Formats: sequence, C-alpha cells, structure tokens
Amino acid sequence: MERYFQKKIECMSLKDMKKLQDEKLVKQVKHVWDNVPYYRKKMEKKGITPEDIRSRDDLHKLPFLSKADLRECYPYGLLGAPLEKCVRIHSTSGTTGKRVVAFYTKEDLDLWSDCTSRALVAAGATKKSVVQVAYGFGLFTGGAGLNDGSHKVGCLTVPISSGNTDRQIMFIKDLEASIICCTPSYAAFLGERMKEMGLGPDEIPLKAGIFGAEAWSEEMRSDIEKTMGIKAYDIYGLTELSGPGVSFECSEQKGMHVNEDHFIPEIIDPDTGEVLPDDTEGELVFTSLDKEAFPLLRYRTRDICKLSRRKCSCGRTLIRMAKPKGRTDDMLIIRGVNVFPSQIETVLLNNGYSANYQIIVGRVNNTDTLDVHVEMTPEMFTDNLGEIEARQSKLVAGLQSMLGIKAKVTLVAPKSIQRSEGKAVRVIDNRKI
Repeated sequence: MERYFQKKIECMSLKDMKKLQDEKLVKQVKHVWDNVPYYRKKMEKKGITPEDIRSRDDLHKLPFLSKADLRECYPYGLLGAPLEKCVRIHSTSGTTGKRVVAFYTKEDLDLWSDCTSRALVAAGATKKSVVQVAYGFGLFTGGAGLNDGSHKVGCLTVPISSGNTDRQIMFIKDLEASIICCTPSYAAFLGERMKEMGLGPDEIPLKAGIFGAEAWSEEMRSDIEKTMGIKAYDIYGLTELSGPGVSFECSEQKGMHVNEDHFIPEIIDPDTGEVLPDDTEGELVFTSLDKEAFPLLRYRTRDICKLSRRKCSCGRTLIRMAKPKGRTDDMLIIRGVNVFPSQIETVLLNNGYSANYQIIVGRVNNTDTLDVHVEMTPEMFTDNLGEIEARQSKLVAGLQSMLGIKAKVTLVAPKSIQRSEGKAVRVIDNRKI
C-alpha cells in the first residue's frame, strides 16, 4: 500500500523541487523585507537587498536568525502579517530567558496540518485509523499539530493530551487505537505501565507511534517497539518554524524526510557559519518558505545532524535529515570534552537498562564532576552490594569508552526517578560558571 498524503510533492523530482523552492524563496525574502523591519535591518547591515536573492543558490548571502534574536524581538518584533490576520500563537517552554512566541494565520495552520498529515500517512494512518494524541495541548505545538493533521487525514482522533496513564491505556484498548503520538520518554513510560498490567505486545492494538519533541536513541526506539509491538516513527519540528512535521520518518526509518516545499534545510559549521556539503555533520539551519505570520529566514536550530540525498526505498525524493545527535546549546562541555546526553543513553540501553536516568553535572575545586543516576529494572533489582558495584563499574567503563572521560554511576531502585508526561528532564547542571 502506498503511504503518501501528497504524492506529487513527496515524490517530486529534484529539478522541479528546486524550481519551486527558488520561486517561493524570492517571494518570501521580499515579504520579509517589506514586513519585518528587524530582519530588513540585518539584511541592510550585510549590504543585501531582495534583488540579490534570485534562487536558493543565493541563500547563503542572507543573515542568520538565532533564538537570541527571537527573544530580543518578543513579542511582536518578527511578526510578518497584520495582527488581525493572525488566529493563533504557540510558544516554547521558556526554560531559559524569555519565551519565544510564534504566530499563525489560517493559511499557516493549513500548511502545517499538511506536514503532519504526511507524517501520519507515512506511519500508516488512513481514514480507518484511530489516532491517540498524547502530546500536551495548549501553548506547546505537539498536541495541536498532530491533532490537526489527524483530522485532515480523516482519522478518528482522540485528543487525550498527556498524563493520566491508566486512562490512556484504557482508551488505547477500548477504542482500539492504532497510532499513538507523544514524546518518546512518555511512550517508554506507557510501555512500562502496560507491562506491569500484564499486557504483552499481542494484546496492545497499537500498530505505530509517532514520537518527537526530545532526543531519543535507536536503542530506546528498539525498547519501545519491543514492549508495545509497534513501529516507532520519529518526527521533528520547532515551534519557531510551526511545530512537529518539519520532517518525518518513513517506513525505512533511516532519517526524516524534510518537507522541502515548505522548508529549506542547510548544514553549517557552527563556529564559522560556512555551509557544509551533504553527508557532513554540522548545525541544522532552516528557512521557512511559506509562513506568513512568522517567516524565519536561515534560523539556527542548534541541532547537530547531517543531510542526505541518498535514494529512499519509500519512493520519496525529499531530502532526509539524520536524527539529531544533540544540540550545540544543550551539549555539555565537561572537563573540555563535548558530551551529549544521547551518548550516555546509548550506553545505558545497550547494557539492558531502561531510559530512566538523570545526568548531574557539578564542579568541585574548579574541576567538573559527572554523575549519572540510573534506574535498575525490576528484574535486576537487588540488595546485593557486590552485584550493584560490579554493575556500576561496568557502566563506568562503558561510559568512559564512549565519552573519553570518567563518570560516577549510581544505580537506584526502580521508579525512583521522577517520570515525565512531557519532555523528560535528563540533565541537571549545578555548575556556577
């Protein structure tokens, strides 16, 4: 069965896609120049006018936007459409500094739901599907984005939001939900609870899950798939660009297809800003081609990944981005070494532990400390100190091999680390730098 929502675009030739992008980019740059004084000043500072941008080959001439720019412009400084044309806002979680507020016109919401519809259909959604949306609703984009996409596909949509895990499982069973949409950490928690309730993969009606909004490893994917008996699909997005659906995974599960008719991706050297070739790791940058209300050009995501044009067995020609390995702004620099939480998670899952862990970074006598608290599974839980110490030593060795620095590992009892119904809090950095 073909799994395309808009086949003409999803399988468009590279030549035709470039032509479409060129036309949209020229129009969008003029739109931003005319309607966003803040970005116009950035262009003027670089000596650039809209006439200098004739195709995507000229994209590199444009200035970057960063989260610092978005905070400086809070709330209306990057608005590209009259306020009376805007119908909704969404906002980032605001864990540091001011919140980022993104605006949407009706047309923006319609194009966004096209993107999430493509993701759902790629995961097997049809008009006969029951889709349970367990992302949070409200200012967070996850719930609204998948909810609207599910409606557009024609699925029966369960807008349950996050939390109340036993009710989640009741609806999955009673309504025979076929697709679950939530954060991967919450999916792991759901799977853990189902297992406690005695539900095996054959007794869980779910066929697929669409998981995003936080980093997760291939090992975590494998665990979720095994526990629930599903295929776990990745989805990527940013509030700044619209939300989930900027890119999505197909059945090949080897990178996420970028919706290139709406977003142009680039990979740059995070230090120099130089554009890097495909299949080279660097910082991901996006230009929004259609957004009316919040039209960001060359937005630096801080996500570290690479892009590939390699042929995909699903038939889509859309470029693929690798699963981000981490972020330049949540990458930890510990004793001069770059450490990504995803690297630590890989070691833990490869050694049979669950994805319930916490990384605590501190500083003692001007030296960084790295502590990793890891939950034991019920099967491995013991009060035998010798066995616990042996397990801890094995993890210390595994982490040192992966990271190049030594970490202190503490094994803790099952369920002693607080669970998350949204994004998991993996890192606590207590350093005063």
